[in-house]
Amino acid sequence: METITITVADDRLSKLKEIAADFDVTLEELVCLTIENLLLQPEAVFRQAMEYTLNKNRELYQRLA
Repeated sequence: METITITVADDRLSKLKEIAADFDVTLEELVCLTIENLLLQPEAVFRQAMEYTLNKNRELYQRLA
């Protein structure tokens, strides 16, 4: 595992700390969870689009089969 350092504007850092406190997690935990969520999102978005397309065209696919 590696450590990264980022620069965040003071107002953004305050907001992040506020959100972390609201969720009762540390700032580091909030950032890590947010990154994990971001990394998983493209797959979830793709799956949702694929399922929508398959469901929308299900009748057509069945007729072509």
